[in-house]
Amino acid sequence: MGTTEMRTYADEYRRSMEQPEEFWLEASGLVDWITPPTRALDDREAPIYRWYPDGTLNVSANALDRWVAAGRGDQVALAYDSAMTGSKRTFTYAELLHEVSLFAGVLRGRGVQRGDRVAIYLPMTPEAVIAMLACARIGAVHSVIFGGFAANELAVRIQDAEPKVIVTSSGGLEPGRAVEYLPIVEKALAMIVGDRSVTDAVTSSIAVISEDELSVETVIVRDREAVPGNAAEFDGRVGVRWVDWATELERAEPVGAVEVAATDPLYILYTSGTTGTPKGVVRDHGGYAVALAWSMRSIYDIHPGDVMWTASDVGWVVGHSYIVYGPLLAGATTVLYEGKPVGTPDAGAFWRMVEEYGVKVLFSAPTAVRAIRREDPGLEHLRRYDTSTLEALFLAGERLDTETYHWINDALHCPVVDHWWQTETGWAIAANPRGIEPLPVKPGSPTVPVPGYRVAIVDGKGRQVAAGAEGNIVLELPLPPGSLPTLWGGDERYVSSYLTAFPGHYATGDSGYVDEDGYVYVMGRTDDVINVAGHRLSTGGLEEAINHHPAIAEVAVIGVRDELKGQRAAGFVTLKHGTAIDHEVLVKELVALVRETVGPVAAFRDVTVLDRLPKTRSGKILRKTIRQIADGEPYKVPATIEDPTVLTALEAALGR
Repeated sequence: MGTTEMRTYADEYRRSMEQPEEFWLEASGLVDWITPPTRALDDREAPIYRWYPDGTLNVSANALDRWVAAGRGDQVALAYDSAMTGSKRTFTYAELLHEVSLFAGVLRGRGVQRGDRVAIYLPMTPEAVIAMLACARIGAVHSVIFGGFAANELAVRIQDAEPKVIVTSSGGLEPGRAVEYLPIVEKALAMIVGDRSVTDAVTSSIAVISEDELSVETVIVRDREAVPGNAAEFDGRVGVRWVDWATELERAEPVGAVEVAATDPLYILYTSGTTGTPKGVVRDHGGYAVALAWSMRSIYDIHPGDVMWTASDVGWVVGHSYIVYGPLLAGATTVLYEGKPVGTPDAGAFWRMVEEYGVKVLFSAPTAVRAIRREDPGLEHLRRYDTSTLEALFLAGERLDTETYHWINDALHCPVVDHWWQTETGWAIAANPRGIEPLPVKPGSPTVPVPGYRVAIVDGKGRQVAAGAEGNIVLELPLPPGSLPTLWGGDERYVSSYLTAFPGHYATGDSGYVDEDGYVYVMGRTDDVINVAGHRLSTGGLEEAINHHPAIAEVAVIGVRDELKGQRAAGFVTLKHGTAIDHEVLVKELVALVRETVGPVAAFRDVTVLDRLPKTRSGKILRKTIRQIADGEPYKVPATIEDPTVLTALEAALGR
């Protein structure tokens, strides 16, 4: 069933480029089909492409039923660990199959059919995984919305996806506080129908409709002891039925997996930071299942029985692909963690998890590693735990600076693997393919293009640049299986958003370069390139230089307005825990580092020290918001922000 045995990366990549039809048909053997596909790609409507157009399958059955049938029913499929409550629970494949089949019966009983949408607004608890797989089981399209999103952000996503059912919880937990979800859901629905008895907040991005036009018929509520809430108290409000999860399960009948076309939508995932009309990335069933199954073996080297822990959230693409679907499609054990890398209770949380669950591969974000580095620069906590089962630490989501890479790589006994991908692609564009052939690491690079992705670097007019020259990173069409086939609501917006700037290519929105060995370097978003007196400078390069200072924990560099030079580089930094350094000394040393590494052309001199940088809940630094505050522009508090109070501290530091 494997596709990569005894082959080199170069062989695999060449085959994927020269014989894509054969390559991806062979890879389709990694999943079980009801109707096996006879062709891989349908390009008749290019630049809109469809993978496995004549195949049918069920992703939920591939994730659960087939492993039970193969004798793995007693193997742990899902291990849940809440550092917030101290509760833990494991589900074998047989137990998880039962829970998913039963909740699929709940959805079916509430009128959900193939093609209907279900909005999932849940914390990091097992119910989130169960609800997602239950939707896949009956051919419904799920849209997971990060638990705790504000009512307006929830409302615009509900209005765009038009779900029949919302699955939610009484609340979620953040360090030091609980977030009640039910009032947020009620307010979001009230905004859509213009119910002024609940809310006065209706934005221009919401077109008010009548209760009769509202798509939502039922809200299913999982009551949680840590955040009490009662569905009965809300039942009937905003013209919607509110029902209890446990009560619904008691009267439900298990439902089997239905046959679904490979090209049918599996889920809609809205891109983080969306304002106005959200962009809903669509993921299909067949191409996604094949891509994830292939990536589990070829990139992560995960096989049946292995343990993979992805320290992310199911609200993000990483959680979809590598907490839920990827590990279960591979027959592995996946770990669901409700907690933080630090503070729940300390900077040893990750190492405790590795020891306790025997984790083989840990997937997290550079920002999590930097948080650990800030709190525990000497990695004293690491020495408290046995992490010998860990074979690789994969990082993605933010650029991995070389200083952070060396710090963690030197401390661990296993490789640290940077890789690069996007919500839109669903899996890695560039990575070190450990399951095929581990390649030499170049710090600062996510290594090489993954088979299926033809990466090019072009200038503003679409002309390919020389090796080592920085430009726009684009991907030649067609994108491989697993990538978005379109956006929810129509192909036109997909084409105009991603395929128009560089015809024949998908515009990633990232800048970078490819060196003479074919290694990819991602320097940042194209709007993170600043222009200082006519010189284009990558903020990623400036941050790289500043990160070499021993006192620095994290850094964000932005371009602020300058009357003389157009823009000037400004650095916002946090210091490692326990570090004390005079501000003037720090500025002098950082200026010297930038001059030595980037050159005097950077004209770098502005440094602001903060306790914390503003970030999204997925760990991405909010550079645009920092720039708006620094320039004195009006700004909107991003829906994805982790802690809005950080912006108040930033304004105070800048004298705003």
